[in-house]
Amino acid sequence: MARGATTPLLLLLMWGVAVWTARPRTQPRTEFLNVCMDAKHHKEKPGPEDKLHQQCSPWKKNACCSVNTSQEAHQDTSYLYRFNWNHCPVKMTPECKRHFIQDTCLYECSPNLGPWIQPIDQSWRKERIVDVPLCKEDCERWWEDCRTSYTCKSNWHKGWNWTSGSNQCPVQAACHPFDFYFPTPAALCNEIWSHSYKMSNYSRGSGRCIQMWFDPEQGNPNEEVARFYAEAMSGAELSRAPLLFLLGPALTLLWLLL
Repeated sequence: MARGATTPLLLLLMWGVAVWTARPRTQPRTEFLNVCMDAKHHKEKPGPEDKLHQQCSPWKKNACCSVNTSQEAHQDTSYLYRFNWNHCPVKMTPECKRHFIQDTCLYECSPNLGPWIQPIDQSWRKERIVDVPLCKEDCERWWEDCRTSYTCKSNWHKGWNWTSGSNQCPVQAACHPFDFYFPTPAALCNEIWSHSYKMSNYSRGSGRCIQMWFDPEQGNPNEEVARFYAEAMSGAELSRAPLLFLLGPALTLLWLLL
C-alpha cells in the first residue's frame, strides 16, 4: 500500500491511542486504596481482625495482618524476621522498643500504604513501601525516645551478620547511642529501613502525613491521607494527558516528511 494511503489510518490510530490514554479520571485509582502489600506475612486482602494484639489493635477494624502476626510483632527476635532489637550489649529501652513495635504494626497491618507500594525482586517479598510520609511528631518522638539506646548500623535492612540465625552486628561495627548513627529525627525515619519512610513537614491531624500512632476510637486518620495522595497521583497522570494529544499529529508530520 502506498504511503499516502496509510496516512489517514495512521492518523486515526494515533488519535485513538491518545484519546484512550488521556481519558479523564474523576476518582482516585482504586489500586492505591485499601490494599495489602505482596510481602512475607501480609494477608491477600484487608479485613477485620477483632483480636489484634496490643499495639497493633488500632487496625482491628480493617487490617492486613493476622492475629498471630500482631502477637509476634511484640516479641524479641520473633519468627517474623528473626530480627533482634537487642543487637548491642546494652539492651534497647522499653520506651524505644515500643516505637519499633508500632513501626512493625504499621508495616504489617495498615491497608493505607497503597500510594507508596512499589514492586521489588526479593526472595521474601514482591512489594515494598518507599517514602511513606510519616508525621513529623511521630519521627521526633521516635528519635527522642531512642537516642540513648544503642545500635551499630544506620541501615537496618541490610549488612547484618546472620550466621547465628538472627541479626548480629557486622565485624568492626561499633555500638553507639542512636544519635551517633541517626543525628536527627529525619535521619532515623528516612534511613533506618532504606527509605521506606520519609519524615514529613506536616503534622498529625493534617490529613497529609501517615500516623504511626492513632486512637482507633477517633477513626483511622490514614484513610484520608491515602485518599489524598491517591487523588494527587491520579491528577498528575491526567495533567500529562494533553501532551499525548500532540504526540499523534507530531509523529504523523514527521512520518510525512521522511
